[in-house]
Amino acid sequence: MWSFVNDKSNKQWIWLALDVITREIVGVYVGARSKQGARQLWNSLPGIYRQCAVAYTDFWDAYGCVFPKQRHQAVGKETGQTCYIERFNCTMRQRVSRLVRKTLSFSKKLENHIGAIWMFVHHYNASLQD
Repeated sequence: MWSFVNDKSNKQWIWLALDVITREIVGVYVGARSKQGARQLWNSLPGIYRQCAVAYTDFWDAYGCVFPKQRHQAVGKETGQTCYIERFNCTMRQRVSRLVRKTLSFSKKLENHIGAIWMFVHHYNASLQD
């Protein structure tokens, strides 16, 4: 999922990892859509997920370059393995106004943009505990 900071030429990709069983967001990185972005997402995961979980992703090449082969499986949308994260992306776009594609409320600073995303993720994860 992508959004922008200050103007639409400054795209910021939101990399997310979601635990399918608990629906909790377990990893987040905001930045470029590159191998470095995939590496930052991988590094944001807790150690237990890096050791035991399998990440189901789309076919973006950066995942295959960074995620270990035994922990990664590229799948198409028809498999249903990415539907949970796609649903979360829609929820995030609905609830965080600066992520709406045509909006008047956008971030002028990257730090504020990242902060708004993190606040929503923490609030979302806390709401799962109720």
